[in-house]
Amino acid sequence: MLVDEAIIHVRSGSGGNGVVAFRQEKSIQKGGPDGGDGGRGGHVFLVGDGHLDTLIEFEHRPHRFAEPGEKGARKKCHGCDGADLTVRVPLGTVVRDAATDEFVADILEEGQRVMVAEGGKGGLGNDRFKSATHQSPTECTPGGEAVERSLRLELKLIADVGFVGLPNAGKSTLLNATSRATAKVGAYPFTTRKPQLGIAELSGDRRVVLADIPGLIEGASDGAGLGHDFLRHIERTKAIVHLVDLAPLDGSKPADNYRMIRAELHAFSPILAEKPELVVFSKVDLVPEEERAKRIRRLSTELGLGKGSGKEDTAVVISAATGEGVRELLERSYALVKGEAVPTEWRR
Repeated sequence: MLVDEAIIHVRSGSGGNGVVAFRQEKSIQKGGPDGGDGGRGGHVFLVGDGHLDTLIEFEHRPHRFAEPGEKGARKKCHGCDGADLTVRVPLGTVVRDAATDEFVADILEEGQRVMVAEGGKGGLGNDRFKSATHQSPTECTPGGEAVERSLRLELKLIADVGFVGLPNAGKSTLLNATSRATAKVGAYPFTTRKPQLGIAELSGDRRVVLADIPGLIEGASDGAGLGHDFLRHIERTKAIVHLVDLAPLDGSKPADNYRMIRAELHAFSPILAEKPELVVFSKVDLVPEEERAKRIRRLSTELGLGKGSGKEDTAVVISAATGEGVRELLERSYALVKGEAVPTEWRR
């Protein structure tokens, strides 16, 4: 199960106290100060782990504490430092301070290491305070305090292509048809309630990572429906595949549906709206054969698709149920992600 938000509470280790001690040995009559320093408290680190893909473990274990440092000892012995605590998180995790919403880190790379709570410094023993004029110091300092804070973790999926569109536009069916994913498919809105990832394999050891984003509705950028929670997942993608249902069951106009989704993307993030986009006309198998060409041509004109439009030359027409157009979709998606020209055999 994908859990993409979590609050965790971390605490570094406090520093060990310095001690006051004097050398006491039978053969030495005037033993001087020999109190040692305390050890440093353990730090707390967040580390990127490519083998993780969810934040679910933090639902059950939200508290993570590092070890404190040990106090000093006689004979100028330094207390042991507290062990550092490493907390592994999925790649794509954005970290913010839960109290102030201040940005802390964006963990994108395997092994990326970010300190989120610094351990307290060890206190000084009385040996540190001796001098020619102060030969028997009785002062020491306490260890530094631990740092305790709450962090908000937000996972943004890292994918090459994100599928967007209205609920029931055919995104989950397409993901299942192009990868080994097993996204839930149903004849009702919001079948997909969590983002789904799949990997499509192409010839020549090529692959493209696909993300099925829960369906968007009008007002998604303001929190309506499920979209507001998952629009952020599209921010990581390199390109957008926008599915437009050629035969909406509710009788709505495909062109209006397309414009509404585009408006929500732009309202959420203008940068997101500028990502390369491939328009896909889906569910062509539900359109009578004698009407297909006319309907596709009319919708392409309404959306301004074609040469000189600034968009992909033409829409890809597919049926995920029958497999029609799916290979062309993958080839053009790969070319879009890599910034390459579309292979000749897939140009229209």
